[in-house]
Amino acid sequence: MLMHDPAQLAALAAVHRRGAFDLAAAELHVTPSAVSQRIKALEEATGALLIRRGTPCTATETGLRLIRHHDEIALLERTLAQDLGLRSGPATLRIAVNADSLATWVIPALAATEGFLFDLVIDDQDVSQDWLRRGEVVAAITAHPGPLQGCDTLPLGALRYRATASPAYVRTWFPKGVTPESLAKAPALTFSDKDRLQTRWAAARGLARAALPTHRIASSRAFVDACLAGLAWG
Repeated sequence: MLMHDPAQLAALAAVHRRGAFDLAAAELHVTPSAVSQRIKALEEATGALLIRRGTPCTATETGLRLIRHHDEIALLERTLAQDLGLRSGPATLRIAVNADSLATWVIPALAATEGFLFDLVIDDQDVSQDWLRRGEVVAAITAHPGPLQGCDTLPLGALRYRATASPAYVRTWFPKGVTPESLAKAPALTFSDKDRLQTRWAAARGLARAALPTHRIASSRAFVDACLAGLAWG
């Protein structure tokens, strides 16, 4: 049976997630040289390249699988310590979360959960499951119902999205109501290139072409502020 040094696995996870050997060393309270030696020893033991050196450093597919193994073991060890009444430090849970959930209900949920540190990856709900599939997170809030191999799928509820604009914006851009012609000219708000909500909504109302005239604002708070200010609809 192939066994790996927990310190080597921790170094691998830290380099991938911090993106650099010196940042990983600071997190682990060791020297960059020690981190490098641990990664080298782990690569020799597995016979595979685990980290692509660059800016940032990223794990290979094999490296990602080992990182997932490291996360699973760390969580199991903490659960065991709790069951035995032993003291244990907080485990870090890396979770993929969409920005809208983070801006509304996720923080209170995290605050009600004791004994963990959280490392949140922010990505669109339509692609957040890809982080889980790659083994880079232990959980993901996603719009996809699953199933995903090796994972449990739990329904959390639903976020209802409504097309919204300020009264002044509506008077300027939609004086005769929302039509394909007005949508083709009215500036929209898009969170990022992964955000398809506005495009799908406009297509359902007859806009033939896929592209909308749009501002890109990757901030949930600024997105709402821009809509209230009459910059665009969203």
